[in-house]
Amino acid sequence: MLDHFAEILEPADVQVARRLTVLGGEADDSVTLAVALAVRALRAGSVCVDLREVAAQVDLPDLPWPDPDTWLAAVSASPLLSTGPVLRLFDEQLYLDRYWREEQQVRDDVLTLVGTRPSGALPDVSRLFPTGFDEQQEAAEVALSHGLTVLTGGPGTGKTTTVARLLALLAEQAALTGNRSLRIALAAPTGKAAARLQEAVQLEVDRLDLVDRRRLAGLQATTLHRLLGPRPDTSSRFRHHRGNRLPHDVIVVDETSMVSLTMMARLLEAVRPQTRLLLVGDPDQLASVEAGAVLADLVDGLGSRGVAALRTSHRFGKSIGALATAIRVGDADAALHVLATGDEHIEWVTTDATERLREVVVPHAIALRQAAILGDAKAALKTLDEHRLLCAHRRGPAGVMHWNRQVQRWLTDATGEPLWASWYVGRPILVTANDYGLKLYNGDTGVTVATPDGLRVAVGGNGSFATGRLTEVETMHAMTIHKSQGSQANEVTVLLPDIESRLLTRELFYTAVTRAKTRVRVVGTEAEVRAAITRQAVRATGLRKRLRT
Repeated sequence: MLDHFAEILEPADVQVARRLTVLGGEADDSVTLAVALAVRALRAGSVCVDLREVAAQVDLPDLPWPDPDTWLAAVSASPLLSTGPVLRLFDEQLYLDRYWREEQQVRDDVLTLVGTRPSGALPDVSRLFPTGFDEQQEAAEVALSHGLTVLTGGPGTGKTTTVARLLALLAEQAALTGNRSLRIALAAPTGKAAARLQEAVQLEVDRLDLVDRRRLAGLQATTLHRLLGPRPDTSSRFRHHRGNRLPHDVIVVDETSMVSLTMMARLLEAVRPQTRLLLVGDPDQLASVEAGAVLADLVDGLGSRGVAALRTSHRFGKSIGALATAIRVGDADAALHVLATGDEHIEWVTTDATERLREVVVPHAIALRQAAILGDAKAALKTLDEHRLLCAHRRGPAGVMHWNRQVQRWLTDATGEPLWASWYVGRPILVTANDYGLKLYNGDTGVTVATPDGLRVAVGGNGSFATGRLTEVETMHAMTIHKSQGSQANEVTVLLPDIESRLLTRELFYTAVTRAKTRVRVVGTEAEVRAAITRQAVRATGLRKRLRT
């Protein structure tokens, strides 16, 4: 039977399914197919597969799909669901056992924390959230009264300001109860996101009164991996766990939309029952690369229990905000109207895209190169953040690799200097792996500049490095939308992929557009824009339903 499904199943899916069914003594081919689909689902970001809906979701009706009732009956009766189960069924959704247990654990830990009512006198919220900050004040009141709070909001809605002031209130509350200091951890899924979190929170803390600044002195952000303590013998377990909890009184996790189900399970089991946990993020952005959609599940599943939303954006101009809102709510007609109307903040390129892109990216690359030739690292880094060319794919005509090469060819034509070497003056780079020794993190960006000592790479906030010390980097005239998550630039050009691309989704488009501070340029046809807004990146999970029960 599995041979008929070769169009949608990878060889690894089939191999894992057959191995498990042989070990479990299962001879029914329909069960083997179900297991293969569960493995396939994980690759696509889902933690389970709905056997009744999978045929419609795959949209290949001509395949010999089993009758859903008969199929579910066969799976339910399988020895793979008996003692020492390999599979689990929850509400007609099929899980591999590990992910079923992780989802159940996350549900239990979340409900325990959100139901915890911290003791102690409540500080005066209006001291730090005066009249006019109603959304932030409501969020602070939720956070002060729950052990776990989910703080959501799009870019520019004041999440970081709220976090910093909320930490000041929590420190004040600790002081009122006789505790002199509050042990606070700031964390994020990636090193770059952690660095941005620390910088943004510190900027807000520096604006507070002296007593608040003293209480919040020395805040340091880190990655979730470093917070939990990596172990040399395993990549899925950490030094901190249910038997060795984290010591902190308050833990803030930013960019929670990027946190997978497995990582959330590891975090929650390491949090002490009396710890305040604040999960911050935008549930409408792209979900984690690994399986799960935890932030969106928490928002939908918890409802008003421990969830606070910031809705008013202060970053965008009116038109960018209108475009972002139209994409987020799935209104393609409204989004197309904003694009077609245009203004100084919005540009829509539907024809002669290559020539228009050349007009945009070449001046930016030349300005970057000129600053780098002069050895002005500060100016080069500022120039780098003036524009981002964002792509959905790494490969193909709309991919990062193609456009990096294309910009280099155009730069050669413009300067008359061929860029044959891997390292050249003005080369923008993206760090692709954490290097804790150099304090460089996946997602950091920099520029290669000329110095009296030769070429060095200036990385924002981290100094400069000899090119020979940097091995896990790539050229960044263009970058993927996934890699851009959590960052921002003055101007963003979004290159939409072909309408057939499976990556062309509402979440991808929304994430790309909301990277811009002042100007967005969308390159794509009306059909591609409509497809992007219409398609949602649906991930099969059971967490939100578990949280409601």
